[in-house]
Amino acid sequence: MPVITPSELRAYTSFDTVKGRTDQQLTDDIIQAEADIFDYVHHEFPTNEYPTVPIRVKLACKKLAEYYALSALDESAVKGYKSEKIGDYSYTMADSAGLRGKPEITALLEKYVKPVASEVPQVRMRYL
Repeated sequence: MPVITPSELRAYTSFDTVKGRTDQQLTDDIIQAEADIFDYVHHEFPTNEYPTVPIRVKLACKKLAEYYALSALDESAVKGYKSEKIGDYSYTMADSAGLRGKPEITALLEKYVKPVASEVPQVRMRYL
């Protein structure tokens, strides 16, 4: 069950460039966001435990998917470039321009994190 749809992401974002991406491109961004979320919480919100996806999880997915859509559109923003020179052409961006990293979603997801079951190896020693 997908966490959000491309139409939900378009309704959430205020960036025209994100709204202009194709459904397939937004779906790819959503898949990447879902993978990050599922990795963080250690489960995929199974329908037997979660009949509907919690609203906090949907918001976290929208924020991450929007970030991935923007980063796919402007590689220099993700890398934090402030200026670039190509031959005789150069430009400088204002300090506020660019993406500063992934959005902070841990507070939204903390409630849904499940502990990871780790197996402790059993070691037996024998006397010689």
